[in-house]
Amino acid sequence: MEITVTVNGQEHTREVEPRLLLVHLLRDELGLTGTHWGCDTSNCGACTVWMDRIPVKSCTVLAVMADGRDVHTVEGLETPFGLDQLQVSFMACHGLQCGFCTPGMLMTARWLLDRNPDPTDTQIREAISGQTCRCTGYENIVRSVRHAAEAEAERAS
Repeated sequence: MEITVTVNGQEHTREVEPRLLLVHLLRDELGLTGTHWGCDTSNCGACTVWMDRIPVKSCTVLAVMADGRDVHTVEGLETPFGLDQLQVSFMACHGLQCGFCTPGMLMTARWLLDRNPDPTDTQIREAISGQTCRCTGYENIVRSVRHAAEAEAERAS
């Protein structure tokens, strides 16, 4: 099937098998390997991307379902001025260790901050509850999201 999908602002037309998963289109066809493929069962969240500004686990979405849609990956978080504040905060607050879950965490946390610029720790934990991190106790991830929220609020004032 021929599909056209806009990924990180760039339109791509591809001929795909009807059963191809979005995660494989992104990684194998488009070379966007920041989206990680971790479990194939939608449990880990490492493959989280946005489809029409809503977080989805790309291992559970067929590529044909993205036809005509707008998809954002972790590569799309970077701005013309450099890394997204959330990426900077993850580095500054040690919100990552092995980094495997980080793309999904970043996409989910950015979605949260775009809707709630001052989330509580409980709200942060709820937002990332569909993400599995096997290295951390989530404390530094929560701290990183809070740090980004504070930095963005300070910059806005």
